[in-house]
Amino acid sequence: MNSMRIIGLALIVLGAVMLYFGYNASQSVTEQLTETLTGRFSDETMLYFLGGGIAIVTGLVFIVRR
Repeated sequence: MNSMRIIGLALIVLGAVMLYFGYNASQSVTEQLTETLTGRFSDETMLYFLGGGIAIVTGLVFIVRR
């Protein structure tokens, strides 16, 4: 396994962890209240979701690309 695939795998794991933390943050009482009042999640929660998604996509690119 070359180094690019190892980095890709690490990015996928990191992205999954970030998505997990984002999901947990979005289910908190204060986050639910904020979403109800403003119609969107807080910036911190959105950073978890976006960062996790970007990390997973980048990891997949590293694994697939030769």
